[in-house]
Parts: sequence; structure tokens; C-alpha cells
Amino acid sequence: MVLLAHVMGALYGLLAVVFGAFGAHVLKKSFSQEQLNSFETGVKYQMYHALVLLVLGFNLNLSTVLEQYMVYCFVLGTFLFSFSIYGLTLSASKGRKMKFLGPVTPLGGLLLVIGWGLLLYSFVQQYF
Repeated sequence: MVLLAHVMGALYGLLAVVFGAFGAHVLKKSFSQEQLNSFETGVKYQMYHALVLLVLGFNLNLSTVLEQYMVYCFVLGTFLFSFSIYGLTLSASKGRKMKFLGPVTPLGGLLLVIGWGLLLYSFVQQYF
């Protein structure tokens, strides 16, 4: 499980830098300001959760079921949230918005919230 957190954290971090540069230098020519803002939100959340996965992997042994669910929520939630935003903004800029991705973004966001909630619960459980 530590390996999953480290690999996905590093992969998400790497891709966030690539996508951020891509958005700043390439997409600004074909995206509206609103689309750029949405794309940037996806990149920011991806980087935030890449860092969370790395910190969790280095600071927890991720051996309990709670910790494992936490990692799964962050990995899957980041993928669903950020990558659905990328798909929505890219397809909208081409005039072919993939509307089926619309409900995927909040589902990813919900998984991220659950991941944070599990992290909070693990702290409360440990200290109280």
C-alpha cells in the first residue's frame, strides 16, 4: 500500500506539472478564461493530492483498513475529479463537450472529501 501511495503520488505530481505547463502555454490560445480556470483547478487539486499521497506514504505504514481506504479514496478521487475536468474542458474547447463526465467530477470530489474525513478520523482515533 505504501508503494501505491508513493507511485501514484509521484505520477500525479509529475502529470500535474506537465498539465500545468500545457495549460499555461498551449491551451491559453484555444481556451476561454473560464475553461482555463477550470483546467487549473484540476491541476491544483491533482498536485495537492499528489503531495498528500506522498506524505501519507512516508508517515504512515498504511497497514490498517482505514489507512488503505484513505489511500484508495485519494487515488481514485483525484483521478475522477481532475481527469474529468480535463476531459470536460478539452472537449468543450473543441465544441464537443463530453457531458457524461459532468457527474464524474462531483463523485471524485466526494471521494476526496471521504479521504480527508478518514484522515481526520484516524487522528481523532489516535489521540482521543
